Amino acid sequence: MNFESLGLIEPILKALQKEGYEKPTPIQEQAIPIVLNGRDLLGCAQTGTGKTAAFALPVIQLLHQKNQPQNGKRVIQALVLTPTRELAIQIEESFKAYGNFTKLQSLVIFGGVGQFPQTQALKRGVDVLIATPGRLLDLMNQGFIDLRHLEIFILDEADRMLDMGFIHDVKKVIAKLPQKRQSLFFSATMPPEIQRLSATILTNPLKVEVTPPATTAEKINQSIFYLDKADKKTMLLHVLSDHTIERALVFTRTKHGANKVVKDLQSKGITAEAIHGNKSQNARQLALKNFKNKATRVLVATDIAARGIDVDDLTHVINYEIPNVPETYVHRIGRTGRAGASGIAISFCEAEEVSYIKDIQKLTGVIIPQGEDRGQLPHPSFDITKGVPAPPEHSGRGQRQGQRQGQGQRQGQGQRQGAPKSGGDRRPGNNRGAESRGTANRAGDNRNGENRNNETRNSDNRRNDNRNSAGRSGDNRRSDNRSSNSRSADNRRNNERSGNKPKGEQANTSTAAGQGENAPKQKGWGSFFKRFRS
Repeated sequence: MNFESLGLIEPILKALQKEGYEKPTPIQEQAIPIVLNGRDLLGCAQTGTGKTAAFALPVIQLLHQKNQPQNGKRVIQALVLTPTRELAIQIEESFKAYGNFTKLQSLVIFGGVGQFPQTQALKRGVDVLIATPGRLLDLMNQGFIDLRHLEIFILDEADRMLDMGFIHDVKKVIAKLPQKRQSLFFSATMPPEIQRLSATILTNPLKVEVTPPATTAEKINQSIFYLDKADKKTMLLHVLSDHTIERALVFTRTKHGANKVVKDLQSKGITAEAIHGNKSQNARQLALKNFKNKATRVLVATDIAARGIDVDDLTHVINYEIPNVPETYVHRIGRTGRAGASGIAISFCEAEEVSYIKDIQKLTGVIIPQGEDRGQLPHPSFDITKGVPAPPEHSGRGQRQGQRQGQGQRQGQGQRQGAPKSGGDRRPGNNRGAESRGTANRAGDNRNGENRNNETRNSDNRRNDNRNSAGRSGDNRRSDNRSSNSRSADNRRNNERSGNKPKGEQANTSTAAGQGENAPKQKGWGSFFKRFRS
């Protein structure tokens, strides 16, 4: 099948030929005729299969065939709502490229930059508006955007809208749209929440599902390396030592993590830049431009920017940190292997992330094979089947994943021979040996149990010592003082009557002076308060 058979008009076919498009993708084959017929659509296809062209091409044709105002101001007839700035820019570039030989005007608006150029373009009039939810609502509230004439509404990456917490903003926008409109939903994954949301917005929609939800592209070669956290930096440098890798996209979970990876790479002479929410829009665009032009070899990104990165011929995606949302993994690796091309996705997994890998494999139905080329790195010191530190093969090596070697050795070798079992000496100094609820562990045993016992016993002993010391130094001091004062007063009165010298005064004075534990127990108000406090 070719684009001519889909019923597209000559100006669009000319633009596609200029862009080098020859055959439509499966999602385009199914979606374009449906949209051209004016039906609502719920489309699900994996990232990189051409979803943008699937709705942009028919929308451009529908608007081009309508009678445009000759003298009047252009009004917004189509609205594309997308979660990230990068994706909004990418979609607007597609509309310009596909509509190059039409007279349609498109505009992209997003936050993070000044609004004046955007409001000036809105005043001149546009046919297609691509926007992020925050800036759209802001300009709507200021009166710069009028959606009363809207005919087509497209929600792209609907599941990402939910993930990023934009669902309430989306509902606010939808509430201000005309009831009579054509609505299109496109997403790489289709969780139940999206299906329920679409049921409240779409009217008798047709569903296009090219692949099962959250399916990764078949031509992406996936592999995973189970590593200690401290070894991830070394492994990344080892992977990038292959100079055939012209560009690599590296993903982290946090902005701080992205900056740290960039700093580590730059220190080794590798050109790298970060792109995340804390960067200004100009900085993000410059970093993306440098990456596309191959001026930057490695681009380190967080998930918020994952779906706005569309780079031709990107061969490698590296998950420096495993995402805790399984669908995010699909979107990450979808940056490579786009439009039928092949790609490579490499993941680094530490002990705490093993459960994330299990969730990803359950969602995608694909078992990710382990990588083989580990360079000089040893095998990880944790059990990948459980995601916890594994028992060592021989004593004396109790390294915990993610810790320095010296710390791990001290914990593994810290067990003294003949360490007391449960019920033994409870002084803090004797609790360095690894004990686990009444059973003495051997050297290098599981650090989790070791820490649990040490922390529990030490904290218990500290509490006991504090109570004892408090009781001795505090209660005994008060009770001894009161007792000694009372006895001294009684002895003085008795001695005055009998004319004898008080013999117990010196002992009482020494007790009151704080002889503490060695003094005989005194009865009186101090003992009463001590029992009351306990």
